[in-house]
Amino acid sequence: MDSEETLLRKRLGELADKAYNNSQYLFTGFLSAAELDTYYGMERELSYVPVTVFGGTADCERVMLRFGSEELCGYEEDFPIQCIEISPLVEKFGEELGHRDYLGALMNLGIERSTLGDIIIVGKRAFLFCAEKMAPYIIENLDKVRHTNVRCQIAENIPESTITRLERKTVQVSAARADSIIAKIYNLSRSGSVELFRAKKVFVNGRLNENNGGQLKPGDKVSVRGFGRFQFMEISGETRKGKLNAVVEVSC
Repeated sequence: MDSEETLLRKRLGELADKAYNNSQYLFTGFLSAAELDTYYGMERELSYVPVTVFGGTADCERVMLRFGSEELCGYEEDFPIQCIEISPLVEKFGEELGHRDYLGALMNLGIERSTLGDIIIVGKRAFLFCAEKMAPYIIENLDKVRHTNVRCQIAENIPESTITRLERKTVQVSAARADSIIAKIYNLSRSGSVELFRAKKVFVNGRLNENNGGQLKPGDKVSVRGFGRFQFMEISGETRKGKLNAVVEVSC
């Protein structure tokens, strides 16, 4: 266990204890998939306090943990998350910007990564989920992304297009193994798929998965770093050649 994971485990334990003993809500910053997996590894030992996972929408990848519940605390408290809309000052001069462009511009402002959640790009605009306390600073200081002058404002509505769109696909595999399905979805060789597990880039339902031969179950949500996300739905039958039809919904 490295020092960063040790510190995170200690911090999560402290938050759980304080929330339980003081009957108050406490929140983490935004966690990466690997950090969330650390929490899941502690889930049983922290089960004495209710924990909710949320990142701004139901399918955000970077999420906060909220320790506490209405039953424990006697009141309800929302997650301290704001959604900021980032748009070009002049639409026709706006560049086609990518996730790295937006994240780089934000990090150049000296912002800690833990205060930033998902960045969802819709055309020439982006919607950024961030810690509520950071929203005023970002709105005031983020005025340029790459070569594009931008304006930032609190999003009045989170449009449907910020919710991950899913494309339903059927792929043929010999078994509902995680490595086989990943290889088919992302056009990889079997060995290329296995390497993703060895590199600790595959997460199933938020937990790190290093067992490439494990069987996926209907409803499992899989995140593959550098490639994307999908949900395994079902095996819908067999082909004439004995292959299984695996139905998946892939983020697009």
